[in-house]
Amino acid sequence: KVEGGSSSDAASKVAYITMMQVRAYIIHSSNEALAMACTIAIRYSAIRRQGYNGDAEKKRDTNAPNEFQVLDYRQQQYRLLPLLAASYAIFFTGKHVLARLKDIENQLVSGASTITKTVVGDIHATTSALKSYATTFTADGIEDCRKACGGHGFLVCSGLVELSNTYLQSCTVEGDNQMLPQQVVKVLLKLVAAVQSGDESLLKEYEMTDMNYLVDPLKALMEKGGDVPTKSTFAFPSDATAKDFMDIPTLLAAFQHRSACLLLDVAMQLQSSMGTSSAQQAWNDALLAMARASRAHASYLLLRDFFNGLRDEEQKGKGSCLGPEEVTVLSQCLTLLALYWMDKFLQDFLQIQCLSSSHIPLMREALLGAMTTLRPSAVGLCDARDFSDFRLKSALGKYDGDVYPAIMEAARRDPLNTEAGEGGVGLGYEESLKRLIVGGVGEYHASVGGSKEKQGVSGTMSRL
Repeated sequence: KVEGGSSSDAASKVAYITMMQVRAYIIHSSNEALAMACTIAIRYSAIRRQGYNGDAEKKRDTNAPNEFQVLDYRQQQYRLLPLLAASYAIFFTGKHVLARLKDIENQLVSGASTITKTVVGDIHATTSALKSYATTFTADGIEDCRKACGGHGFLVCSGLVELSNTYLQSCTVEGDNQMLPQQVVKVLLKLVAAVQSGDESLLKEYEMTDMNYLVDPLKALMEKGGDVPTKSTFAFPSDATAKDFMDIPTLLAAFQHRSACLLLDVAMQLQSSMGTSSAQQAWNDALLAMARASRAHASYLLLRDFFNGLRDEEQKGKGSCLGPEEVTVLSQCLTLLALYWMDKFLQDFLQIQCLSSSHIPLMREALLGAMTTLRPSAVGLCDARDFSDFRLKSALGKYDGDVYPAIMEAARRDPLNTEAGEGGVGLGYEESLKRLIVGGVGEYHASVGGSKEKQGVSGTMSRL
């Protein structure tokens, strides 16, 4: 039973449940795809050594290697560690979304309680925002992991090529990622209207929704007014230190207010544009702002659900599969991910004046500290996902770290090295290469007017 609106409209909302379940499974599966890519890239980066390490040279008596592990380079940590942290964030968020959908499904089947249009619209906005953001982030993350492995990442035996090609369809199925933000904002704008109306009975419907976190910041923004209505009512103090940027509740507050400010920015842009142009043109002009608002909404949900998931595990005590040490390390992942996204989308926080330019060095100092703290746990966090070598199908991400013999063995198994044509010549020579190497001098002769005329350049260059 769904309440609110006409019966046909309510029924159409119920029909979304199946589609939203598929989106939820796509979101949840993204955590595994990203974690597999991180496992391959981080294990390889821990094995691969490159660059002279002067400190190790001083410790020759301990037989310390005199080259850096690639994972010790800051740019490699910046590329990989936030992706690893994000895989855990998507895991906890996927669990939360699937649990919510299961609860709604059980209520619909049992008829024990009513499901309002507001609740159905909220889960639609949640799955749309997360599907769009999580799959885009994961697809880009898998590609970054491949690039982080250098030339070896381009090998088929790296496992990353197949993983990327298999996952890429997730960005398009069940709603194209560039279109879904519109669906998200359509729902969120109703919340803006509800807050603006001041109707507390209407706002009460949002209490059990994912977007309820927007109510208080939106109220504060509308009450404040001023020359810059979208200026955040939360800001880091002028005397902030790097330690302030390591506090998880403070970071969550910053992301919460960012989402509210960017959503109000969309509403104000639409209202302003419709005064001078058609509604269709105003909507079209606001699409970029909608994408930013949807991204902000999704990133807050990911961080919040990660935080709530860890808190729930802590409260279970001995019944939890996570001990205090694991919760501590995963909290470090949460901090790093929040700082990474703050650095990545710095313009959003500067726009709403949550941060000032003087805060940027402090935030980046905290980011550097978060990477330093998480670095010793990086390989362990990958191993904790328990992906078998059979599943990874990667010479670079082998559990035993025996990478280079595995690459050589993969080369030996390649059909080009195991199969041959007539006379023992490699496959493809007769069909392709022989025509390009006439007499071994790389010449090509074409028939012109019944006679052969020499064309092109002889020597080492082919006609290609």
